[in-house]
Amino acid sequence: MLMIPASRENVYTGSPLDRRSSQRDDAAWVQAQLADDAALFAPVWRSRNLMRGVEQGQPEAVLLSRSGAEAVRMAGGPWALLGLWDKRPVFAVDCSATDDPLPLLPPEMGTFSDLRGVAGLLPEGEASVLAHARGLMHWRVKHRFCGVCGNGTEPRSAGNAMACPNCGAQHFPRTDPAVIMLVVRGDSCLLGHSQRFPNVKMYSTLAGFLEPGESLEEAVRREVMEEAGISVGLVRYHSSQPWPFPASIMLGFYGEGLTDQIVIDPEELMDARWFTRAELRDPDAHGFALPRVDSIARRLIEDWLVA
Repeated sequence: MLMIPASRENVYTGSPLDRRSSQRDDAAWVQAQLADDAALFAPVWRSRNLMRGVEQGQPEAVLLSRSGAEAVRMAGGPWALLGLWDKRPVFAVDCSATDDPLPLLPPEMGTFSDLRGVAGLLPEGEASVLAHARGLMHWRVKHRFCGVCGNGTEPRSAGNAMACPNCGAQHFPRTDPAVIMLVVRGDSCLLGHSQRFPNVKMYSTLAGFLEPGESLEEAVRREVMEEAGISVGLVRYHSSQPWPFPASIMLGFYGEGLTDQIVIDPEELMDARWFTRAELRDPDAHGFALPRVDSIARRLIEDWLVA
């Protein structure tokens, strides 16, 4: 019963980019990509992406031409090569140091918006590219100094690494692994409500970060026991989802619930309940809401409902 395949790709996956990691250290090649008239730039401003059509419910990514991005690049923020999209070089560029970057851009280019609110509506591949840009620029902005000696770092590998000229340490982007799991027992599944949820009615799958020396299956069992007091037996993988908000990857699982009685950790959850399939198919009628459609939590629930 727990061997439930993913019905389709998760939002933020399916990147169209050829990352060209083997050529990032070729300075001449990188400069040629920057000078290419076909180059595209994905600007990021204070963790927001440039998009148009957001208010109309038809969002699309706005990637700037080389000439259109020149003013943003001159603002002095970090930049990095994301890869090639249909053989066109694509770069991320951060303009967070500017209080209002829109006057620097060509007119009517759109607005800087939170990707999480519209990712599920974007054309195929665009959510992945924008998430990639957002995550990488967040890392660049937050890692300007060496974690070994405290000296200022310098970009390497077309902005995908940082090096310390003082102690020689090299620093690379890190992704924090987090397990997220739908615990199933009979015809019911376990969902919890956290005080951190912006929607006061939302119930979602439990989740937590992997700890050192811990397998993914062990993390699933530990997190469920800590948060809800439920013992978990069999654990089966479902799918993964990049979640650069700011720097995680969600590893989705189904878990076999071995016990019924819920004992919540009040520091983690306000409530947790067993929900039947009938309740999940009509949450409004039962006074609760499901997770957002772009989340792997929602995918885990939806795939279980049709299994």
